[in-house]
Amino acid sequence: MITLSLVGIGSGNPEHLTLQAIRTLESADVILLPRKGDEKTELADLRRMIAADILTTPPKIVEFDYPVRDANTPKYLDGVNTWHDALATIWAGLIDTHTDKDAHVALMVWGDPSLYDSTLRIADRLLAQGRELHINVVPGITSLQMLTAAHAIPLNDLGAAVQITTGRRLREEGWPAGVSVVAVMLDGECSFQHIAQEGLHIWWGGYVGMPLQVLVQGPLHEVSDQIIQTRAAERAKNGWIMDIYLLRRTD
Repeated sequence: MITLSLVGIGSGNPEHLTLQAIRTLESADVILLPRKGDEKTELADLRRMIAADILTTPPKIVEFDYPVRDANTPKYLDGVNTWHDALATIWAGLIDTHTDKDAHVALMVWGDPSLYDSTLRIADRLLAQGRELHINVVPGITSLQMLTAAHAIPLNDLGAAVQITTGRRLREEGWPAGVSVVAVMLDGECSFQHIAQEGLHIWWGGYVGMPLQVLVQGPLHEVSDQIIQTRAAERAKNGWIMDIYLLRRTD
């Protein structure tokens, strides 16, 4: 039976790799390494660097081009499901081509496989095809942890709930009921500008954990424009950006 290890590698700093992650990657027969286009070469370069410089016994590396999700699909989830189907087909072909029936295959997952990441759902598609796989998950430091560490803040208020959501849901649904703290991921549109800004504090970070890291924090109504401008400038300079933010009620 093939073992498929999904290994969280943190949010861009190789020093945040756990010993478990290193040992799992070193024990693999093959590492599948995605390429996400010229704009995000640094993401692939980090994975290559981990394989070449950190692993004492680097396994075989098989690189593949990441398919692009069709953003014009009328229903968002339909587009995501089609995209995941395409990725599952690519994984299946690479496993069939480059491994034997008892191989250990690994993928390096940005952040952690459990938090707003597709790899576990794609692995489920392989299982649904009737493939005999053992799925092994190695947790990694998340961008949310890196954000709170970078700003030196706790995630939650005392005894209070925290909601983790996406920019799309924040735009469409507004502030979630019953919570005082909201962490927002996957937001390419600075969705905080579409909610009432008074009485909110924001802690924003781009490229958290990486040498490129940039941080802004303050009352949302005071720093909203600064974050929008900083994000646009950093994306223009680097060709891509990954960012995250935390919002906390102060009233």
